[in-house]
Formats: sequence, C-alpha cells, structure tokens
Amino acid sequence: MIIDATDTILGRLAAFAAKKALLGEKVDVINCEKAVVSGRKKWLLGEVKRRKDQGTFKGPFFYRMPDRFVRRTIRGMLSHKNPRGREAYKRIRCYAGVPEQFKDQKAIKIESASYKKLPNLKYLTVRELCKHLGGKID
Repeated sequence: MIIDATDTILGRLAAFAAKKALLGEKVDVINCEKAVVSGRKKWLLGEVKRRKDQGTFKGPFFYRMPDRFVRRTIRGMLSHKNPRGREAYKRIRCYAGVPEQFKDQKAIKIESASYKKLPNLKYLTVRELCKHLGGKID
C-alpha cells in the first residue's frame, strides 16, 4: 500500500498507517515533507525545540529529516516494544518525495485526514518543522 502524505494531518496519517501495518500490510508513505502538523506556528516550533533540547546524549532523539520524523511519529502509534508492534514497524517505509520505484504506481490519499477539514488554518508542514530543527533540506 502506498500512501501520499501531501496535505495530510500527520497524526491521522500515522494512525492509519499503523493500523494497516498491524493488519499485516506493507506500508510505504511518500511525500513525507508535505504532511501537516496542526497548531499555531510559534507554539509548535517552541514545543518541538523544547522537547529536542530536554534530552541527554542518550536520548530521546528527534530526527531532523522529514521521512525519519514521520516514521518516528508512526512508531508512537504502535506498541513497538512488543513483538507484534516491532514486526509492524518493520513493514513501514517513509520517503521524502516520490522515489523512482513508485513513480508510475497509484498512491492513495486519505481524504478524511486532509488539513482542509481543520476548523482553522493554523498549521505547519513537516518540511518547515524539520528545517527549524536544523535538517539539511534543499
């Protein structure tokens, strides 16, 4: 199953992908940098920066690349310490952009998770969030 993350709310995308992976499907998420996190921009940037800075050299680690950031979010929806969740997590792959192997294949969009259904238009893309964290994104 190939999921297009363009204009999709990250939490809803993560829950959908985690559920499909738990059911035994292989899940590929493309265009991860175009996913959306809802909330006020100033608060989101401050909160992510605070969470990143509170850790030690042992962790928790906050990824700065969009594909890894989305995969880590999906991991939060799984019980990754149990064997079933660990196996489901191995079936999930995330990509920034569209790789060559998926160019001509049809990707599904999750219409119920579109950011256009938000009551307000306060949101931030994963690309902007990762760029603020220091990710080297062109």
